[in-house]
Amino acid sequence: MTLVFIVFAVLLILGMPVAFAIGIAGFIFFLQQPFLPLTMPVQLVLSETQNFALLAIPMFVFAGNLMNATGVTSRLMRFAQVITGHMHGGLAQVSVVLSTMMGGVTGSAIADASMEARILGPPMTAKGYARGYTAGIHGFTSLITIAIPPGIGLVLYGSIGEVSIGRLFVGGIGPGLLMALFLMITVAITARKRGYAPEREKMAALPEIASAFVQSIWAILFPALLIVALRFGLMLPSEAGAAAAVYAMVVGVFAYKELSWERFKEALHSSILDAGMIMLLIAMSALISYGMKWEMLPQALSAWLLGLSDNPQVIVALVLFALFLLGTVIDSTVMILLLTSILVPVMRQLGVDLVYFGVAMVITCAIGLLTPPVGVAMYSVCSIMECSVAEFVRESWPFFLAVLAVVVLMTIFPGIVTFLPSLVFG
Repeated sequence: MTLVFIVFAVLLILGMPVAFAIGIAGFIFFLQQPFLPLTMPVQLVLSETQNFALLAIPMFVFAGNLMNATGVTSRLMRFAQVITGHMHGGLAQVSVVLSTMMGGVTGSAIADASMEARILGPPMTAKGYARGYTAGIHGFTSLITIAIPPGIGLVLYGSIGEVSIGRLFVGGIGPGLLMALFLMITVAITARKRGYAPEREKMAALPEIASAFVQSIWAILFPALLIVALRFGLMLPSEAGAAAAVYAMVVGVFAYKELSWERFKEALHSSILDAGMIMLLIAMSALISYGMKWEMLPQALSAWLLGLSDNPQVIVALVLFALFLLGTVIDSTVMILLLTSILVPVMRQLGVDLVYFGVAMVITCAIGLLTPPVGVAMYSVCSIMECSVAEFVRESWPFFLAVLAVVVLMTIFPGIVTFLPSLVFG
């Protein structure tokens, strides 16, 4: 497998698309094995796409694009402005609240960061917010959408690791809300120091808050309805994704009356592109995953980790630290695809709760989206806000520390993740 990883790294450095780099590197593994027929790579790629659980991914992607096309985003933003406008750094606080509510709409940190930077970025810079600060808050608040259901990373982990996706969805709520709280506190502190004034003199009146809430109710209800359907076994994750798409269409046509035929076609086109990219990555990752299992890497890694410590929490902390370092150079989706099949057996042998580890792993990997040198979300917000990576790093380190504190607390207190799944599912 050493040659496989070297080829994969070289192809990435040369700028080859990640899916093709994975596929070529994985095929090289089979060229090295005289006992494995060369028909196996084709069979593995095809069989990986036949996983019924993975049907949830294109369905949730489609549902998210439909929700964005129905006017949900504008209503959620108005609600966020109403409840946070009286705070220091009001527009930055809007970003935190909006990301918390958008988790059920986008499920993607990159999509959420780009959307908020385009919508909130110009008014923030017009009011004197530094470009790096603006890019930073939109980037790091987008990590909340990773945890709030239906995060695509959790679906990937659950499908590959054969872990309950419903429990993962519920387990992500606690860390997601904690991340929102820490980021709001960070914004309040930094905004006071920088003199970023509130958007309104006093807190909105209760009737205004109630009116904004009612207008946003269909989007706010979505994650709750999703969890109820999964909890009571009314739907499988894949079926829930299809139901979410239907829900989005009904809301767009009958509730908000903003889903036109042109918007529907745009949502469908975007979903095809997004789902195609994700599914190609999944299919190609089957080659390297099979190679790692053939070489018995999970067993070797498990034996090595057990030799380091007999305390599962220490081992989890070491693994998460390694994932954080890897996240600075490898895309989070790729890490989940390649490493889940290795790490899940290790954690199972150690007796670690797989829902807890899954949520912690997905969030830790996602931090890499906002760290040099390959942070995709970082480059996205920097491009939209027209600021350098150096300025982004200099202005956004308080937000990075806030998110890192959540990961540390999850590592020390697993109950942050496991409490709600135990309460909801028993």
